[in-house]
Amino acid sequence: MSESAVYAAGGVVWRLIDGKLRLLLIHRTKYRDVTLPKGKVDPGEMLAQTAAREIFEETGIRVILGVPVGVSRYQMTNRKTKVVHYWSAEATDQAIRQSAFVPNREIAAIEWVSLKKARARLSYPVDVEILDEFERLIADGILHTFPIIALRHAKAVARSDWDGADASRPLTPRGQAQAQNIVGALRAFGTRRIVTSDAVRCVETVAPLARALSRTPRQTALLSQDAWEDGTSDVRAVIGKRIRSGKAAVVCSHGPVLPDILREIALATGTMQGSYLSSAADLPVGAFSVVHLSATNPGSGIISIETHAPNA
Repeated sequence: MSESAVYAAGGVVWRLIDGKLRLLLIHRTKYRDVTLPKGKVDPGEMLAQTAAREIFEETGIRVILGVPVGVSRYQMTNRKTKVVHYWSAEATDQAIRQSAFVPNREIAAIEWVSLKKARARLSYPVDVEILDEFERLIADGILHTFPIIALRHAKAVARSDWDGADASRPLTPRGQAQAQNIVGALRAFGTRRIVTSDAVRCVETVAPLARALSRTPRQTALLSQDAWEDGTSDVRAVIGKRIRSGKAAVVCSHGPVLPDILREIALATGTMQGSYLSSAADLPVGAFSVVHLSATNPGSGIISIETHAPNA
């Protein structure tokens, strides 16, 4: 991120009412404008975490992020550039029922409108451009999605500094901080399942997320680096099960195994392979790539891939 820019994140929040698509707009009190929910990144936050938090703070609705729908850039009055990342975000009936939104000093009102009315009411062209991208997804039949998240374990004790078995290497203090830092972003994508290599460094990486979700990770040697090196790994079986389930999942493994994970997702969904898979698999420690798939037709191919790295 550039130090000369201000970063923010938000979403195109949507729901279906009697089968009709409705989008959420906010009316801001101070600026007397109509815009999409968004807000600035807090210190230490990852962008996806910011988007989910800001949507909740401005609307009272807890959403799950879907596919990214664009980035807006514009100059503020202080001449700094503001960069805002947006995601598609579904508001379920349950989330709306649980919302406790009341008009306040920042948000005068929220309203659900059609795509056509949203275009007419939004105060800023940059917001309309985000709607353009969202509408392209709708035109392609992509609305309901789920992610498979390929996560590389956080920073571990170096092999040269460890006397035990490679699989028993633990995280360093920096690695532990990374594992904590990614929890908010991983939760923003609606993670429900956690599958991890049985190596200690992978198990420790997903431990903070597992505690936050009150879920027990499934440990498997099929994703381990030891199995990959001796030819006994079975990434295909693990990924195939995750795609068939249609549920948001984190798959935590090792640098050498990640290309196989991305390749198997592409094969299982009938997606043409290319250099973009190598880029998505080339992750620093603690980073992850979110692979978005259609919930109604996962075999129709990868919709998009986005990569996130921890701030720790």
